[in-house]
Amino acid sequence: MTLDRLAPAIFVMLWSTGWVIAKYADIYADPLTFLVLRYFGATLLFIGFCVATGAAWPKTWTAAGHAIVSGIFLHGLYLGAVWWCIGQGVPAAISGIIAGLQPLMTAAVAPALLGENLSGQQKIGLILGFLGIGLAVLPKVLVIDTGATPIHLFPVIVNVIGMAAVTYGTIYQKRHLQEGDIRSTAALQYIGALIVTLPAAFFLEDMRVVWSVQLFAALGWAVFGLSMGAIVLLLYLIRRGQVSRAASLIYLVPPLAAVQAWLFFDEALTLPMIIGTFIAVAGVYLTNRKPAPANA
Repeated sequence: MTLDRLAPAIFVMLWSTGWVIAKYADIYADPLTFLVLRYFGATLLFIGFCVATGAAWPKTWTAAGHAIVSGIFLHGLYLGAVWWCIGQGVPAAISGIIAGLQPLMTAAVAPALLGENLSGQQKIGLILGFLGIGLAVLPKVLVIDTGATPIHLFPVIVNVIGMAAVTYGTIYQKRHLQEGDIRSTAALQYIGALIVTLPAAFFLEDMRVVWSVQLFAALGWAVFGLSMGAIVLLLYLIRRGQVSRAASLIYLVPPLAAVQAWLFFDEALTLPMIIGTFIAVAGVYLTNRKPAPANA
């Protein structure tokens, strides 16, 4: 099988583990502080990887700036918002629903900003994907005891802003970074992520870190599995296909994260979650399925 066929499935499996890592890492470090460690490690490793493999760096400051700006939105603002909100008590289920809105926002603005026209099949797929996510995670929201776990509006708003940031970052990536070496682009993106995450952690957190084997295990997976493996695949998908199709893969992340939470944290895996997952899979299939060529 070719990378084009395998990349989407591998990306979804890797990226979905981020929800479990966010929950686990919060025990050992403040959310933004952990992201600073993650981004710093990813930056050093990508720079070393670029040097070792002879990756080409951008030839102009403008091209380098585009990579840094995209990193600010794709990593710094998006993940920073999501991880901070989870640390502030926003349930993963609600955060998952908000993340599920991102493909719809991307698809809504892509025609105006990128000239990508969605077919009727793709629109149906996007709607099905959102409905599947809602069915998978909404029951978890309904059983929340708001008296024991209060949910404040401001963190939810920040979560929505993070979703908007990754939407813009995905489109920005598509518009300005269609060429150039993916390896050096990723390295510069993590520099951009550090530019916004480090001061945010300094001003908003105590920068608590519990140095332990568990922390390094979580950090190792976050750097190698997510920041390197998943992000390189995401950049590859954005470059190879329509931005709205790449974004639709986000629909599969919350259901898979729910399954992983069930396996590793003994969280309930309900029938609506299972049914919602199948509906989301059908939606992603329709959004990514290439239309049949017209007969001559």
